[in-house]
Amino acid sequence: MRLITLDDITDTYFKIVQRGWKFIFSKFTTNNENRTKSAFSNTSFISSYCWSIPKVNERWNYLITGDKNNNYIDFLTNDFLSHKKGLKLLSLGSGTCNREIDLAEHTSIFKEIVCIDIAQNLLDIAAKNAKDKKLDNITFLAQNIDLMTFKDNEFDIVFFKSSLHHFDNIPTFLTQKIRKTLKPDGLLIINEFVGATRLQFKKHQIQAINNAITIIPKKFRTRYKSNFRKNRYQGAGLLRMIIADPSECIDSENIMPTIHNNFKTIIEKPYGGNLIMSALRDISHHFFELNEEKEEILNTIFSLEDSYLEKYPSDFVFGIYQNIN
Repeated sequence: MRLITLDDITDTYFKIVQRGWKFIFSKFTTNNENRTKSAFSNTSFISSYCWSIPKVNERWNYLITGDKNNNYIDFLTNDFLSHKKGLKLLSLGSGTCNREIDLAEHTSIFKEIVCIDIAQNLLDIAAKNAKDKKLDNITFLAQNIDLMTFKDNEFDIVFFKSSLHHFDNIPTFLTQKIRKTLKPDGLLIINEFVGATRLQFKKHQIQAINNAITIIPKKFRTRYKSNFRKNRYQGAGLLRMIIADPSECIDSENIMPTIHNNFKTIIEKPYGGNLIMSALRDISHHFFELNEEKEEILNTIFSLEDSYLEKYPSDFVFGIYQNIN
């Protein structure tokens, strides 16, 4: 593992530029919970991550649902769960609950949705959105999930939306908490980063990411809110990962092995992200609106990633798994 890299220094600088000194100072605490909260506290910050790019979302939609215009929520509500009634769903690490609110609008399918997150400010946003939509089948609870106990056989579905990779000791968490609170035939549904723990990518992945960066012309490599150019990806250092957010990808490598050992796979759709996430970070804003040149650049990067995925497992997975008695 890499303790510190050049990217740690440059990324810290750009965090100051994009989020301000207050965000950086929030990291100087020995309280892991407070550092984790600070990572999700700035709701006004508009990131420049790849998932903000419409064409990337279209790619992921296609790889998950077979239709670039239908996301995984559309698939769940219009297809997979459309014949179900009165379901009770638990969402852990739900954030602003955008997807959970989308699910709750299908009142014939979902009798109750319970959203739990450590960040009260995000749940306040969610509660307002739910109230605006006049939804009464969704509730919000601010709690440290690690300290909670759950009733046995309570939920039909446990849902993780880019949050499972923030939990430590995945084997114990999934077997002792999640399996027990699921009904015997209940479903675990994930849309998750399942790649390298603490983002400690192997050398071959870092090289492939840099190959993708070199495809992008220099004029499209100026970083968000700066005049500095992104020229190379060095990888994340372990020290910065722990300081910035102690929960980030803390045991992500164990997600898929644990699920496969303890649940029955119903649907599993890998959709990559191995190159796209890191290559386009901080320069994604160039690709929000496309012309012919930009579209060709993205298509070339997508092809590179497809070739990479022929040899290596996907960093992101959408999956539906059934509890095993």
